[in-house]
Amino acid sequence: MTKEKYPNNFETVQFKSKDGLLITADLYPVDHPKNLILLCHRSHCNRGEYRETAPKLNQLGFSCLAIDQRSGMKVFGVINETSALAKQSGMPTGYLDAKQNIEAAVDYAYEQNGNTPIIILGSSYSASLALLISTETEKIKAVIAFSPGEFLKNVKLAEEIKSLTKPIFVTGAKKEIDEVSKVIRYVNPNAVDLTI
Repeated sequence: MTKEKYPNNFETVQFKSKDGLLITADLYPVDHPKNLILLCHRSHCNRGEYRETAPKLNQLGFSCLAIDQRSGMKVFGVINETSALAKQSGMPTGYLDAKQNIEAAVDYAYEQNGNTPIIILGSSYSASLALLISTETEKIKAVIAFSPGEFLKNVKLAEEIKSLTKPIFVTGAKKEIDEVSKVIRYVNPNAVDLTI
């Protein structure tokens, strides 16, 4: 792992994905955090999506780790370094291919959080991945999912997450709420807070 210090309120870190691809992320630490929130971007985006949100979460007492997934691009004046490196190396960059990036980030965030379960926040396809991954590990304590959907090829997400018992907060735009509701239709309603 390498670190590069920025004069802002975050530092850029790098760590390896499950297949060895180098993941770039921005770490927003706070002293004595309530928890650490792993921030996963939407499609066609990058870790820069959270440059305004992460400091607000810091003010609420949470450390944050915003990652570049291999499925994304340059936007907000920020290069998605993980995606660029994956393309340069001829590695796949589909939504499901990014699952191993998020899994590695969960491991890294868990260690940064003193080996204590973290909160994961996803948007669009990464919200779907966050829900899926949270059923596979105890390193995730709770899930925040913005606009999840059946975006993952050959994965029936609603079926895959029906065993989910961790606290989850799910939301989406009014025009997306039917799709969002379908994704969580089998999840125990006591675990879900669905907000429009």
